[in-house]
Amino acid sequence: MTEMINQFLDKVQKRNAGESEFLQAVAEVAESIIPYIQEIPQYKSARLLERIVEPERVIIFRVPWLNDKGDIEVNRGFRVQMNSSIGPYKGGLRFHPSVNLGVLKFLAFEQVFKNSLTGLPMGGGKGGADFDPKGRSDNEVMKFCQSFMTELYRHVGADIDVPAGDIGVGGREIGYLFGQYKRIKGEFSGVLTGKGFEWGGSLIRPEATGYGLVYFVEEILKATGDSLVGKKITISGSGNVAQYAAEKCIERGAMVLTLSDSEGFIYDPDGIDVSKLEYIKHLKNTDRGRIKKYAEKYNCSFFPGERPWKIKCDIALPNATQNELHADDAMQLVKNGCICVAEGANMPCTPEAIAIFHKSRIFFAPGKAANAGGVAVSGLEMSQNSQRYAWSRDEVDNKLKSIMKDIHKICLKYGKEKDGYMNYVKGANIGGFVKVADAMLAQGIV
Repeated sequence: MTEMINQFLDKVQKRNAGESEFLQAVAEVAESIIPYIQEIPQYKSARLLERIVEPERVIIFRVPWLNDKGDIEVNRGFRVQMNSSIGPYKGGLRFHPSVNLGVLKFLAFEQVFKNSLTGLPMGGGKGGADFDPKGRSDNEVMKFCQSFMTELYRHVGADIDVPAGDIGVGGREIGYLFGQYKRIKGEFSGVLTGKGFEWGGSLIRPEATGYGLVYFVEEILKATGDSLVGKKITISGSGNVAQYAAEKCIERGAMVLTLSDSEGFIYDPDGIDVSKLEYIKHLKNTDRGRIKKYAEKYNCSFFPGERPWKIKCDIALPNATQNELHADDAMQLVKNGCICVAEGANMPCTPEAIAIFHKSRIFFAPGKAANAGGVAVSGLEMSQNSQRYAWSRDEVDNKLKSIMKDIHKICLKYGKEKDGYMNYVKGANIGGFVKVADAMLAQGIV
């Protein structure tokens, strides 16, 4: 079996040389899926995994635009349309200097499984540009978004491909992108999610990834007769996902000890309460300031250039970016008695870190399951757009809870090891694969 997995990965490596994040994501899935495929003849003969790792379509384009000084700047735009077997392509747009084809293929590949797990009819895709909105004026961001959409519009649509936000793409950017699409196409349609509520967005969408992450952790704890009450939580990041994960943890009676940004992390031994979290939201969302200002205001520790995983905790929620939690961090978490790690970001834990969690038999929830709440509510936004109707906050929140509970059930179905340990990586990979595989079989060799 190991030889079979290695042969498959060697072939993928040759075709996608240098795309380290994509290769890492494929390797994690292959280790779960290839042994499973061998037990089902129709899956084995159809070479489904070979087809899933190959994008259906990749679009790369230039994005020229005029900055406030009157100078022309040129960025590179992408859209990876990975798999549409169960619905229109669905996945975010990322604006960040680190964006390249390999990163977006990794995100699109993960999105296929994540979207499948939600139970909603959404395929997988991802896109973005190597543009950095930080430090740019609203006018510059608008001009970039308009230029970006002037090319992208021909490849997306409510029944074709429905992008959303991601790192660097929030409500402001979605607004500019949607406005330009509407201007070019002359139609008001649900082509983007993450829209403002007043013009077709869904309630709970900004909170969805963070809330869903905590709902999934609650399901893990419930399965062992435990709860979040009194648990000490370490969180990385201080953006949308981290803020709302912290909010829901506080609401559930847990103590949030840390948040971070690219400069380092803060550690508040008294816990981040509701009023402190409101300060963080204003600091990061309105002032666009650095998290170290929190430490100055509340007289607590700031650790420059470090990650928060050395702080003793019960539950760790890596919510910043890919490969932020390494093997030494994992060993420190295990040593400190951490019982659960759940990914709010996409692939924030390295393979070596995940191996340590599994070996130590602590619960590890991969992003494709644990952070699926964001795309789940994006799917609910699509449904509301199709109905020309908006659901209440409670309706959307209850649907989100139900989806996260169902994802946990799918993981339980496919992830239980012989010794009783719940391998959520295996459960999420196989559970996400089966729905896509059955749809691909039904639709033929396309």
